[in-house]
Amino acid sequence: MSATLLRISAIALATFTLAACSTSSQPTQQLAYAAPKPPVDPRVNRMYGAVTDDGWQIPAVDPKNMDPRNIRQVVDYETTEPAGTIVVDPRARFLYLVMENGKAMRYGVGVGKAGLEFTGSGVIKRKAAWPHWTPTQDMIKREPDKYGGALRDGMDGGIDNPLGARALYLYKDGKDTLYRIHGTNQEWSIGKAVSSGCIRMLNQDVIDLNSRVPKDTRIVVI
Repeated sequence: MSATLLRISAIALATFTLAACSTSSQPTQQLAYAAPKPPVDPRVNRMYGAVTDDGWQIPAVDPKNMDPRNIRQVVDYETTEPAGTIVVDPRARFLYLVMENGKAMRYGVGVGKAGLEFTGSGVIKRKAAWPHWTPTQDMIKREPDKYGGALRDGMDGGIDNPLGARALYLYKDGKDTLYRIHGTNQEWSIGKAVSSGCIRMLNQDVIDLNSRVPKDTRIVVI
């Protein structure tokens, strides 16, 4: 009897051992988790969606190309300039519309390349929707291959026009400085120094700014 029990115990132990080895020999399953996508700021969809303006279709801004710091927003802003003044800070790549009580509406902008930017103060003497654009003589001299051919006489207003949906014309001492605040569809250029001196804004932003400021608004470029 004891020999029979011993054989049964040995068989049971072997079965348990095989079962244990079988379990441990299975590779551990690794669960793959996709990294969560960052949520789209609802302000981008609300303020930078597609727009139909004067018959032109302005495309929506791709949220992936929108740096959150460049979203149009009210910020604290201390300045000695009175409310209603436009202040452009080319180094920070921001345009501020000064408001009451130490606040300002802040817009992300693209600015002029080094040596091409305007500094000082002036006034907005003209505003235009979907304006005609003509390259300056300096632009033609600097890049004759780009501006000296068919573009010499400029381009009528439209979605592909370099001035975009709106242009605000900067004058100083009664003369046109040839510098503009204008729109663009090139969202990648906002926050960078890429232009020929003008201040570029997303089309949705320049439409908003244009609606807030009248002619003769003072502008300061620091």
